[in-house]
Order: sequence, then C-alpha cells, then structure tokens
Amino acid sequence: MDLQIALLLGQDGIVNGAVYGLMALALVLVFSVTRVIFIPQGEFVAFGALSMAALQGGRTPATLWLLVALGAMALVVEVWRWKRGATIDWRSAFTWCVAFPAVAAVLVLGVKPTSMTMQAITTLVLIAPLGPLLYRLAYRPLADATVLMLLIVSVALHGVLVGLGLFFFGAEGSRTTPFSDVRFDIGGIPVSGQSIVVVGVTLLLVIAMFWFFGRSMVGKALRATAINRVGARLSGIPTELSGDLSFALAALIGAVSGLLIAPITTVYYDTGFLIGLKGFVAAIVGGLASYPLALAGALLVGLLEAFSSFWASAYKEVLVFTLIIPVLWWRSLRSHHVEDEE
Repeated sequence: MDLQIALLLGQDGIVNGAVYGLMALALVLVFSVTRVIFIPQGEFVAFGALSMAALQGGRTPATLWLLVALGAMALVVEVWRWKRGATIDWRSAFTWCVAFPAVAAVLVLGVKPTSMTMQAITTLVLIAPLGPLLYRLAYRPLADATVLMLLIVSVALHGVLVGLGLFFFGAEGSRTTPFSDVRFDIGGIPVSGQSIVVVGVTLLLVIAMFWFFGRSMVGKALRATAINRVGARLSGIPTELSGDLSFALAALIGAVSGLLIAPITTVYYDTGFLIGLKGFVAAIVGGLASYPLALAGALLVGLLEAFSSFWASAYKEVLVFTLIIPVLWWRSLRSHHVEDEE
C-alpha cells in the first residue's frame, strides 16, 4: 500500500465514519433518555433515502401513507387513554398525529416539490414524525419495562419496518442526485463534492447538538431526564415528552443520514440495518452514554472498515463487528453491576 492508496482509504473511512457517527449520536440520545436500544434506527436512513428517490422520480413516497396511518393509530390510542382517565397533552398529540401528517400530505400531494432543497425538506417532514409516533405506539406503554423487554420490542419493530420497506419500495435499490457535482484534486487524491457535503453536514449537526444540549432549556431538560428520570419528573419535566423529542431527533438524524449517503451508494430497503449496526458498535465504544467517545468510535469503525476492505475485503464486516468484543471486555472490567432501574 502506498501513501496515495492510504489517503484514499482514509477519505472513505472519514466519510463513512461521519454517517456512523450520526447513527451513534442518535442511539446514545434515545438510550440515555428512554433506555431503549433502538435497533430500527437504520430504517430511518433507508426510508429517508428511498423517499427522496421517489420524490426525484416523480412518485408519491409510500412513507406518506405510513405516516398518516401511524398518526391515526396514535390519535386513537390517545383518545382511548383519555376516556380511561389519563391526562393527555393534546397540543403535542395534535402536533405529531395531525399537524405533521397534514403538512407532509400538502407538500407531497399539493406542492409536489421539484427543487432538490424542497425535496429534502419534504423528506425530513415525512420521516422525522415517524420517531415520536413509533415511540407513542410501541414504547410508551412499556416505559417501566426492563431494558431487555424494550430490546425485544426493538427487534420486533425492526422486523416490521424492514418488511414494510420491502412492501413500499420493492427489492430494487435507488440512488439520488448528489447535492454537489464538484470534484477536487488535492495532491493527486480525487475528492468529490458530495463527500465534503457529508462531512460538513455531520460537523454542523454535531455542533448544533452540543449547543442544543449545553445551552437550550429543552436540551437541558433532556439531559436531566437522561441522568435521573425520577428526579426530572419530580422537578416538573414531562418525561413522556422527552421521549417524543428524543425519538424525533433520532428520526431526523436518520433521515439526514439517508439524504447524505443516497448519492454515494445504492440504498436498498434493508441497507439501514448494517449502517445502524455499525453506529451501534460506535455507540458501544462510548458506553451508550458519551457523545464524544461515540463519535471517536464511529471514526474508528469507518477507518477500520475502509482499510479492511483493502487488506481483507471478504472479512471487513467481521473485523468491524469483532471490535465490539474487546470494547465490551474492557468496559466490563471498569464497570460495576447495577440493577436495572429508572
């Protein structure tokens, strides 16, 4: 391997690591706030990419009907809970169950966006509300369940979403138009504009998330919920809405990741699973708690995958997932067993 090949592989590793980093951030966010190991996080990537491809092909993305159906189901559940005497935050219920599906329907069926910017915004409006709606239907009734039970629900939900992806989009993969066609030559190394877009958007999202959690009141409420749910609830923080918001952010990050990778690689209905799994490896490096360590783990996973594809391409996935073993061993030596509680 000469220096030029090493630089090319390093570039691929950084671009892939940026996407895995977004996945890791979303997984850490959801787990710290709700204790859910969100296996279907990668499905947001595939749904986002394939919805964008459908819009660019002049078709109506089937995710619109999924959003409308989930919104109707969640609204029925809220009405049922209200009749049983539960206190309902109707403003948030209306926002997720009615307002977002209505806006998405207007954008897709009425506006029919033709510019790439509007198509990307429409895709985000389609995918982001899926997170809180899935949380309300699948996880909120099990808020006091063990982490193992929540993990089993995640595995089941992953299977359902992959099946729906096959039904909605078919087995054929799709690519979308790149956000930038520019190409650079830096020291003999070709660099595509889309790669710069991927890294740049990732950096912007990371900075925005650190600002959100460090400076905004809502972000601080989410951090408080992540540290101590009971204490946050006693302080007046609505922990159920924290779950809504964390899942919405996770879905938004997944949709953005889908928009970023769709011009680089062909995305199939089940592509998101492997991407989400590699993000999970990075999140494990961060102990499902540290955002900086998760980002560092994502960069490590991306670089390991890139260089493994050169030295042993047939075993690159094995090498990436084997990384989780020494990390878990090291963490088991440094941590003490605690009972599963809030």
